[in-house]
Amino acid sequence: MDFQLSDDQRALRSGMRDLLGAVFDRDRLRAAVERGGTLDRSLWRELGAAGFFALRLPEEAGGVGLGLPEAVLLFEEAGRALLPGPLAATHLAAGLVEGAAEGEAVVTAVDGDLPVAHLAEADAVLVGSDALVGEPLRAFVAGARPVRSMDPLTPLHRVEGRAAAPEAYPGAFLYEGALLTAAEQLGSAVRTTEAAVQHAGDREQFGSPIGSFQAVKHLCADMLARTEPARAAVYAAAVTGDPVEIAAAKLLADEAAVRNARDCLQIHGGMGFTWEADVHLHLKRAWLRSASRLTGAAAEELLAAGLGAARPRPGSPAAPGGGGSGAGGGG
Repeated sequence: MDFQLSDDQRALRSGMRDLLGAVFDRDRLRAAVERGGTLDRSLWRELGAAGFFALRLPEEAGGVGLGLPEAVLLFEEAGRALLPGPLAATHLAAGLVEGAAEGEAVVTAVDGDLPVAHLAEADAVLVGSDALVGEPLRAFVAGARPVRSMDPLTPLHRVEGRAAAPEAYPGAFLYEGALLTAAEQLGSAVRTTEAAVQHAGDREQFGSPIGSFQAVKHLCADMLARTEPARAAVYAAAVTGDPVEIAAAKLLADEAAVRNARDCLQIHGGMGFTWEADVHLHLKRAWLRSASRLTGAAAEELLAAGLGAARPRPGSPAAPGGGGSGAGGGG
């Protein structure tokens, strides 16, 4: 079986990268930071027109008719560009909330007892399997209070007494949302690796690029060694849709995004800590995503449960009749 990306998938990913480069370059990223993360509705509609939200809707419903593997590629590019907004919630709400597929509606979601992202701008809120719109939405927003967000691109509101337990969401919403978030984390890990390698080649100390120093080489190599297993796990989970594999993908992608951003910041040195550099934005977003949609603890529990339910392979020591090699034995 060939797990390489097809030509169509590569073209899809390349097209999304080109689009984001045109409509959300660094100047627009910085403008979004200055706005406090307020969404650009024209950008949201551009994404809708490009099929970002309707990608998996059937063609007869006005969608593109593609699958989860293709959605993962687009979300990877979104994470690479640090694209703000409740992308996963709006994507999942396509076909459920009017205007979500076209990018005319912004849809956010309640994730357990965590603060809700972009609530003030939302046209709908997913709470479990329900979508709040109209008067219920206005009442929901009225009961919320803004809280400080570590990510300047993600405004947060806390709503007391309105948590949605993970089991309240249909399986597709819970696990597919986690996988799309993992894909964003993967894209961020890729971008910070690229930024670190580029800076290590450009920055000179003692008459040589800092990338020639062994300690810096090891940091860059570690970043790549975290990114590629995370990529394999995310792509594989998109093919199978298996909850246990999605949990593994989220764990690996979270680790890659957070640790790569930290290593990238270290390679940038004192400049990496400044507001003008973009490294801290990747780190803050990675921290925020890692605490949402299947956290590390929840993913580990799911993995442990999956391992406990796995049947021993025939012939293994744990299988019935599959005892040891006979090298032991009494005296």
